[in-house]
Formats: sequence, C-alpha cells, structure tokens
Amino acid sequence: QFEAQCTFSNNEWNRILVILETIHSPGMMNEQHDSVTLIISGGFFMPKNKFQDVIFTIIMVFVMVYVMICYNIALNIGGMKNEVFLSAFHELLIMGPLAFILDFFLVGPFAKKKAFSIVNPERDNPFMIVLAISVVSIIGMCPLMSLAATILFQHPGKQIISMWLQTTVFNFPMALCWQLFFAGPLVRFVFGRIFREKATAPAVQPTVE
Repeated sequence: QFEAQCTFSNNEWNRILVILETIHSPGMMNEQHDSVTLIISGGFFMPKNKFQDVIFTIIMVFVMVYVMICYNIALNIGGMKNEVFLSAFHELLIMGPLAFILDFFLVGPFAKKKAFSIVNPERDNPFMIVLAISVVSIIGMCPLMSLAATILFQHPGKQIISMWLQTTVFNFPMALCWQLFFAGPLVRFVFGRIFREKATAPAVQPTVE
C-alpha cells in the first residue's frame, strides 16, 4: 500500500480539469483486484466508474471509427470528396457497435492492464499512463477492425490474409497519429467538460490499496 501527498494552491485547483481513472484489473499490481485512482493536473480526464466508461468509449469509438472510415473510403476512391463524409455514416452503423464491443470488453481492459505493467503510477508522469493505454489500444484495435472491414466490405475471398495485412498497414499509421494527436485529446477534453468535478479541498491524497 502506498500513499502520495499532492498539495495545490487555489489557482492550481482552478486549473485542474481532471481527475481520475479507476481501473480494476485482475493480475495488475501484486496480481490482485486493485483500484488505482489517479489525480492528474493539466487536462487529462478519464472515466472513474462504469457509466462514465461507457460514455467515454462511445465518444471515442465515434471519433475514431468515423474518421478511419472516411480515410478508407478516400483511399478506395482515389481521394477525399465531400460525399465521403455522408457515405461514412452507412459503414459506421456496422463498424461503430463492433468497435464498441471490442474496445469495451476485450481491447480496453487488456490495454489498461498492459499499460500498468509498463508504467509505474507511483513514479511516472500521468501523461505516460494515458499514452501507454492509447498506444496499446491502437495496437489491438487496428488489426481487429481492419480484419472486420476486410471481411465485410472488401470481399477478399482467398486473398483475405494478404488484403487484411495490407489494410492493417495502411490503417495503423493513420489510427496511431489520429488517436495520439487529435482524437484522444479532443475526446478527453469533451468528456471533461461533460463530467467535470469541482475541487473543493486544498489537498488530496490519491491511494492504491
């Protein structure tokens, strides 16, 4: 068990947008069901309960999947056109729910568990935890979503393996950059505005038990 003391001035409290990602994962930290609560200053806001986790995942899935569908349609037709934005909604009806199921029940829990095996929340900057979760999520989601897109929309036949690998290679750089530089910060900002909590105390003590 460890306890970290964090003391902020009134101005610093006013600048805290965030709070909290509570993660429950078997095998994480002494192989127990531990609860890690992070108090992060500077604009990171992550879900702290199951309801918020569902809302956060829905927003993230929409932002990520919609843009990736637009990207793939543009590749298929040889360039970006205005009609791509509308056409993407047709595929989103299929790929969106699929992405939510994969992220919420499979990739998301694995990404959090893996991130906390790489990053030490007691020692490392909280940004590194967010970064690790994001990168591991892309590593898991990109091949799975590329496989789904290959099967559902490309009619690969016997070429399924080669077409899946090609789709994954095309998608991975875009998915990684979009998540790290745009989608992730945007979704956390919007989520923070929706679920913002006001700090009422001059000091807080995040703990891990």
